[in-house]
Amino acid sequence: MNTPHVVVVMGVAGTGKTTIGPLLAARLGVPYAEGDDFHPQANIAKMSAGTPLTDEDRQPWLDAIGAWAQGRAGLGGVVSCSALKRSYRDRLRAAAPGVVFVHLTGDRALIEDRMSHRQGHFMPTALLDSQFATLQPLEADEAGVAVDVTGSPEEITERAANALGSLPEPIR
Repeated sequence: MNTPHVVVVMGVAGTGKTTIGPLLAARLGVPYAEGDDFHPQANIAKMSAGTPLTDEDRQPWLDAIGAWAQGRAGLGGVVSCSALKRSYRDRLRAAAPGVVFVHLTGDRALIEDRMSHRQGHFMPTALLDSQFATLQPLEADEAGVAVDVTGSPEEITERAANALGSLPEPIR
């Protein structure tokens, strides 16, 4: 991989996007952006109250992430974003055509256990079912890789970096 990809680390809440994203960015030598930082305050308040976001709620958030990704085209970067639906990923690709996805996947019980141990995060475990119900895994025509979240963060990052190495050069 000569030209760095702009990578969206995606998956349901609790898969480790905020842990793996910075590790992957460091491994690739590119900046990391925390997807949650792009949410308007109204979205955070809604999720904190246990209310799932609507597609309409997500549009400005996806547009902000897409703009960041477009600004990193040709330079590389890693951003976390749940990107649960194909339409969300299409919106990101419309803004930044060269993005690739690392879909962090795992067993629901493992993810729920990890969520129950994290502190200071606005997303309650109660929303995990809605996340899984919304999830549309990467399709064959989408640039990206699925990476299992069992093991240590370092092992997951290693699997993600190796999988990304098999992808074609990014579109500029």
